[in-house]
Amino acid sequence: MNKQAPFHGGLTLTAHKHVSPIIESHLPKELIYPLLQRADNYATPCIKQGDHVLKGQVIAQANNSLCTPIHAASSGTIKTIAPHMIAHPSNLEDDCIIISTDGLDESLPYSPCPNYQQETREQLLSKIQQAGISGLGGAVFPTANKLSTLKNIQTLIINGAECEPYISCDESLVLQQAEQIIQGTLILQHLLQAENCLIAIEDNMQQAAEALQKAIRTHPSIQLKKVPSIYPIGGEKQLIQALTGHKIPAQSLPAEQGFICQNIGTTHAIYQAIILGCPLTERIITVTGKGVVQTQNIRSRIGTPIKDLVKQAGGYNDSVKNLIMGGPMMGIALSTDEIAVTKASNCILVTSINEQSNHSPEMPCIRCGDCASVCPAELLPQQLLWYGRSKQLEQCQDHQLFSCIECGCCDLVCPSHIPLVQQFRATKSAITLKNKHAAQAQLAKKRFQNQQKRRDKQEQELLAKAEKRKATIEKMKAASLARKKKP
Repeated sequence: MNKQAPFHGGLTLTAHKHVSPIIESHLPKELIYPLLQRADNYATPCIKQGDHVLKGQVIAQANNSLCTPIHAASSGTIKTIAPHMIAHPSNLEDDCIIISTDGLDESLPYSPCPNYQQETREQLLSKIQQAGISGLGGAVFPTANKLSTLKNIQTLIINGAECEPYISCDESLVLQQAEQIIQGTLILQHLLQAENCLIAIEDNMQQAAEALQKAIRTHPSIQLKKVPSIYPIGGEKQLIQALTGHKIPAQSLPAEQGFICQNIGTTHAIYQAIILGCPLTERIITVTGKGVVQTQNIRSRIGTPIKDLVKQAGGYNDSVKNLIMGGPMMGIALSTDEIAVTKASNCILVTSINEQSNHSPEMPCIRCGDCASVCPAELLPQQLLWYGRSKQLEQCQDHQLFSCIECGCCDLVCPSHIPLVQQFRATKSAITLKNKHAAQAQLAKKRFQNQQKRRDKQEQELLAKAEKRKATIEKMKAASLARKKKP
């Protein structure tokens, strides 16, 4: 635990970072694109098996505002749309579009927009959405959706706090593309009409800080701010508190308090989408760990199988143990390197036997409170564990389970070796599923009630018509009888 953290909790971790120059990825034989975007949101294929596609072509459309379109990262032929292993905590298969690349790397023509100040806000948001940009810091929330807030944004924050060990993709991007990142920042500032703009970078990234300082020298509206290298200072709410002292309340979004954060990589992607007209088809990925021969930061095509990137890093060492997509704190353990990288992939960590932490058997919670002392969201992990395992889902929600950012600090300090984050993810899924079923049941109930109302109304209308007919007949009979009685 670090007592100097500008927010509650947090940990000082060994960096294990090697900031290598960015190299270009080789063109793989196949590109693999999961249709699952985030949570239960899927993109819909707009191509079919056998179709020829070009780089930058949309191959799957977004179904809603929580999705982004998927673009081919090279030219080739649609081999199949079928189940394939994806990056998921459960190591499951899901539907994927698989492209056999043709080696030509032919691209669709792009539509640059260098004079973006002449575009309307709606036009810029549309370009960002159509480019398929989502948060490249790991959350993969659609960027256009986040930027389309109607709240008054006073402060734009560009998040360069790459706090998780081993990951250096954003720092390497800053070193090579600082000017383009600043141009992306100016686009965001113009779009949001934000009065203030802060770029946050960790205090141990001296070269990156110098590159950014040089790039902003003619842009007084942008300030560079250094933050301490404490994990997880890159978390959105933690970073805002560190920079401004403003604490975002639980169950409140930063935009509601006048803040919007964007990752360094996302900001660069926005520059490419607007100024160059390029959709999001590639991103920087750190391939690292003692299980690979050479740490590399690779500009990878989205959809590239992990095995191809490991090969570019010199291949595996003999001591390789585990394969993780992401960092050691928040990454997902993978069962195969046939899985492809996605927009969310910032790191491929290959651990060795010597690196592997001691996975002692889980023991009962001793209520020491260490997990609560390091939790940056100020939660009570031991209580959430108890409620989650006993299926008291409402209590979990009352204790702000969904404020958990799954940073893994509690896992690291737990003396009982309890997989807390794993339990929290499972409980969140259970709550989401329960709410989904409840919503479906409520919808079914409403439909039944509406159907019953329609039937009751129809019956009332039939009865009214019958009564009207009966009254008409009685009236006709009375009139006929009256005529007969007349002399």
